[in-house]
Amino acid sequence: MDLKPGSRWKSAVCDTEAVIVRPPGNPGVLECGGQPMIAHAAERPVGLSPAPDRAGGSTAGKRYSDADTGLEVLCTKAGAGSLAISGRPLATAEAKKLPSSD
Repeated sequence: MDLKPGSRWKSAVCDTEAVIVRPPGNPGVLECGGQPMIAHAAERPVGLSPAPDRAGGSTAGKRYSDADTGLEVLCTKAGAGSLAISGRPLATAEAKKLPSSD
């Protein structure tokens, strides 16, 4: 799985879609709902559903990151599956504070 900045991925088990903002420092597998994500142009397999322990959902417009690998993804379409890298759940990234404009 080549996680390059700007590459688009979609879930094999739900409607979740994401774009890579910052690639991981170590190789890994981007997952959603407990299954590896597929390239945006690929056909979604039929009959798969998110694993019950990986069905926490993803929110469109939110950034998700992994502190261990440095991976950061932007969720572009919400879905029922939770995002993970090689089985480790991604955390919602906090917005960066901007300086005041006084």
